[in-house]
Amino acid sequence: MYKKIYIAILAISLVSGCKKDPLNVAPTDQYSTGGYPQSTADLNSVLAAGYSNLRDQGYLGFHFLPKALSNSMHTVNSLYNGDGSWNEMANTNLAITNQYALEAWQTMYTGVKNCNATIAAAALFTSKYAKPEDAADVNAILGQAYFLRAFYYMQLETLFGESYITSAGGGDKMGVPIYDGLPTDLNSTQKARSSVKDVWNFIEADLKKAADLLKGKVWSGDDRGRVSEWAAKGLLGKAYVYTQDWANAKTTLLDVIQNSGKTLMPFDKYKDAFNGNTANKFNEESLFELNVDNDSKGGYGIYSGAANATTLNGLIWAPWSLGGDGKPENAFALGYGNEFMHDGNITRFGFPLGTAYNIVANPKYTGSNPSYKNPEKIMDPVYMTQSLAVRTNKTADPRLFVNGLQPWVDSVRFDGVHYAPSAKPNGLAYNSGVYAWSVRKYAPTLYNENTGEGNAPTNSIADAWDYYLLRMADVYLLFAEASKGAGDNATALEYLNKVKRRAYNLPVNTPSVAVDYKSLTDQTSAIGDPVLGNNPLYYERWAELFNEGSWWFDVCRWRIGKSEAAYYKTAINVSGAFQWDDSKSYTWPIPLNEINSNSKMKQNPGY
Repeated sequence: MYKKIYIAILAISLVSGCKKDPLNVAPTDQYSTGGYPQSTADLNSVLAAGYSNLRDQGYLGFHFLPKALSNSMHTVNSLYNGDGSWNEMANTNLAITNQYALEAWQTMYTGVKNCNATIAAAALFTSKYAKPEDAADVNAILGQAYFLRAFYYMQLETLFGESYITSAGGGDKMGVPIYDGLPTDLNSTQKARSSVKDVWNFIEADLKKAADLLKGKVWSGDDRGRVSEWAAKGLLGKAYVYTQDWANAKTTLLDVIQNSGKTLMPFDKYKDAFNGNTANKFNEESLFELNVDNDSKGGYGIYSGAANATTLNGLIWAPWSLGGDGKPENAFALGYGNEFMHDGNITRFGFPLGTAYNIVANPKYTGSNPSYKNPEKIMDPVYMTQSLAVRTNKTADPRLFVNGLQPWVDSVRFDGVHYAPSAKPNGLAYNSGVYAWSVRKYAPTLYNENTGEGNAPTNSIADAWDYYLLRMADVYLLFAEASKGAGDNATALEYLNKVKRRAYNLPVNTPSVAVDYKSLTDQTSAIGDPVLGNNPLYYERWAELFNEGSWWFDVCRWRIGKSEAAYYKTAINVSGAFQWDDSKSYTWPIPLNEINSNSKMKQNPGY
């Protein structure tokens, strides 16, 4: 893991939204720890790696969300089955050589190393070069480094830690190794696993330091994406919820709700907040987001060979468009299009219509030159009318249409200019037994990621949207859970209803007889669902944060994996029923590479 003592910094801009200003580009080679950094600009360049590591291809740059978590959570069904590690994720039956578990481990510990490098560099700068007027800037840099270190450790612990902390215990189980500084020799890289309790204490201490060091700091302009006091407190509140420290969670999250100045964005903004509208960057709901510059100029974004700040997740989630000749069997994807929404999610959002509809002759077909504008056949108009009525009358959760694209009903701008109906993947074109809705959230609905065609102004081939890593809807739902845990059911119910009201485009703070839950066991949109059907807390976290990477951690801390596997049953890239194993599936295996390189490392049970 930590095989080199020098600090390698990627030549990439800060997550803040800065372009390639020399002050925000880190050295591409090693630097002398005796003579660098000599200014706060230098120190910022060290910090840059802590942010830029978030976009590594093994983490949020590409593999982690669409290949690992989307399959594990069954957000998607995969058309592609040629990747063994991907298939293992879908089956939640991982080998110790799983590629994506290894990448996550390595990338997140690289993030920890980069943060430790910043903390060490700040100490050197303060002792040798700093002037009194630099103190505030140094504190702000340190605050960001502590936050990012906690963020990486929180991901590591929730993926690889042996257990969560609950009222039944768990704190004495094996967590992940803690590196609170840069190793100075090979022996100091050999670390045993700390206890679960010690790791969470470390995370919480870092977040408290971050909040204190960033107190009152307001970022503006190109720095808007940097970590704030409120991001630190929001993540601290989440850490308290994850460890069932209900009293501290409730106090901390309420502070964010009342004093951060953040709130839920209106539905008109929310419905398009995940697909590249630059007006939504760093908005009133966002506490921490991964800024994405769509500036790769070809070469599939992160693989373009240029220093950039892009991501490529949408390539896998890319929707399908009706073919140029208007024939469903000739549909094409706006990227690889390897995944579509798992059918279980369509009904879980409450969509009441079955999958079976006919493809019928188009009465408006002119008889020549078939195209997406002039198709020979179309969806049965009766079914289409019923489907549109579901959306208009909100008889299904409106978040279904935020997250998914219904074939023949919704449309995509397939070349950046022209719109065509979305389609089922061509291999499923006439299969009346599947919904096969394309993914909409965080997918390229306005251009083709294979060609970049129409993706003005750069004709790039990369994602064109930021990723929310912490937003106020999550804070509201965490506060609801903390309130319930503390015995305050009335407050819990109100904050669940606030989030639900926004989804239905209603005033957030005004009770609604039509949509409000009446109790914490009220019926949700997931009618007949034994997992979420009568659990508004579970359902709202699932529906609101769908395809944002959160549900896996909820499944694991609530230990509902077996019932989730039973609900979703199977996937195209899995042979037979899902093989959930309560004795091992809630944790990822420690990668074999790490076991072999760290003599003190122990494997998780069951692997």
